[in-house]
Amino acid sequence: MFMGRFDATFVESKRRDDIRRERLKGDAMADQADTADKKEGADATPQWYILKVQVNREDHVQRELQRRVALAKLDKYVEQVLVPVERYIEVNKNGRKREAKRKLYPGYIMVKMVLNDDTWFLMRDTPGVGDFTGSYGKPLPMTPEDVERMLKTEDESASEQPKLEIPFSVGDRVKIKEGTFQETVGTVASIEADGVITVEIVFLTRITPVQLEYWQVEKVEVSQS
Repeated sequence: MFMGRFDATFVESKRRDDIRRERLKGDAMADQADTADKKEGADATPQWYILKVQVNREDHVQRELQRRVALAKLDKYVEQVLVPVERYIEVNKNGRKREAKRKLYPGYIMVKMVLNDDTWFLMRDTPGVGDFTGSYGKPLPMTPEDVERMLKTEDESASEQPKLEIPFSVGDRVKIKEGTFQETVGTVASIEADGVITVEIVFLTRITPVQLEYWQVEKVEVSQS
């Protein structure tokens, strides 16, 4: 009789221990899953990174990255591959204007993406790509301040009218290439945004201001004596 009660008590105690162990195991697994979800959620947030690339091959590398991302079906992780540029107006020797572009940061590309093993390998395995900036181990994302500054510059360049590229500064010595005062040397007194410059020349023993298009003059190299 005593042994029967002992056996029943032992079985009940063991059952309770098993239930307790299963509950603890379940709690541990839930904690691990929650931690993994939080980590995945943090890693799954796209951030901006900077890639070092070969100078003068930024556009080619950009197209190649976009092509490889599409082939690898990693579009959901790589949102944007950007080569920041600014637009400007240049004028040839005949006075004809044309719009041109230049890289704001030669040798660098901005990439907005989720960093994981697949995207990291794809970026570094693309010809023309050197490495991520700050990648002493795991690549470091850009700071919010740097992102705002670089994207603001890109957005301003895209939304504004292209700026005229004027290769002179106030005080430069220039020679007039055509017109009434052709071959006359003077000094740049002012420069307007539309490309009109005022050159001060000596005419009839007096300093005389002359307004010209900036492409009508050329810079005179001052010899160092």
